[in-house]
Amino acid sequence: MNPIGNRTFAVLAAIGALVAAGCGGASDEQGEAATGGGKTTLSLVAYSTLEVVYDEIVPDFQKTSAGKDVAFKTSFGASAEQSRAVEAGLKADVVSFSVEPDMDRLVKADLVSSDWKSAPHDGLVTTSVVSFVVRKGNPKNIKSWDDLLKPGIEVVTPNPFTSGAAKWNLLGAYQHGGLDYVSELIKDHVKVQPKSGREALQAFTGGQGDVLLSYEYEATTAQKKGEDVEYVIPDDTLKIDITIARTASAPAQAQDFLDYILGDAAQQRFADWGYRPVNEAVLERNKSRFPDPKTLKTIDDLGGWSKVNDELFDPENGSIAKIEEDAGVSTAK
Repeated sequence: MNPIGNRTFAVLAAIGALVAAGCGGASDEQGEAATGGGKTTLSLVAYSTLEVVYDEIVPDFQKTSAGKDVAFKTSFGASAEQSRAVEAGLKADVVSFSVEPDMDRLVKADLVSSDWKSAPHDGLVTTSVVSFVVRKGNPKNIKSWDDLLKPGIEVVTPNPFTSGAAKWNLLGAYQHGGLDYVSELIKDHVKVQPKSGREALQAFTGGQGDVLLSYEYEATTAQKKGEDVEYVIPDDTLKIDITIARTASAPAQAQDFLDYILGDAAQQRFADWGYRPVNEAVLERNKSRFPDPKTLKTIDDLGGWSKVNDELFDPENGSIAKIEEDAGVSTAK
């Protein structure tokens, strides 16, 4: 299918999911969830791995005076797919994505205000770092990026054209060794690329691969669910920024919910699941749980998302897109 056809198919698929749901949120991984019976219903659309945290935060908020009359419809899925679904018509009042370009897509569609980054903490809800999730006891002795290129090592990471997590993962690899490193990693060691961070974790815990490239909280989530995994933060890695915003048409209660999410109680929920809080007081209280690597680069160190997306992930001209295409991975948007 040509690129135009791929884009058309993606939009139609998103609209189809919306119609199937009737109204409100829907997900390619888990069906729409509705909670509460209040006078106002908020639709929360987010990328997949946040679900475990919001399963706790939403009922917490509903116990507050601001949230007592608020019901929720929630949708969780691969970040890029969620963003495209909202662009295509999926109702959303609060959106949270794993990469900034997925939020920018909604800014261009006039669905999110262009000043969303002027919100507290620059429009972020949490942060993390690119890490290696390994099996209990780290049997392959994976400690560094170079260890991923050892003969026979198999790596799991999501598809960067559906998953924001995968973009962070590959940028972590890129900051370490450039395009040559990324090329060798993908062509010789990445054997499976699921469409979302959640599906990548499921593939790994299901027995595929020796290492999962992911956020550190993927390991803590798996551990809390009884999986025998550990994680390693390499000496040089990349800071991950998780975005959040209300949509332009959202009711006032959406701002109340955002304020609650950034408050102490909700930010502690994030910390408990292994997400690094953006609330400075909560981060300080949990400092021992979130060690700093020796070298931590940011997206700005790589030139910012606009440069990175154009030069590395553009489906037609991006350098990493070309590597993925040569490896037989779909780069369709």
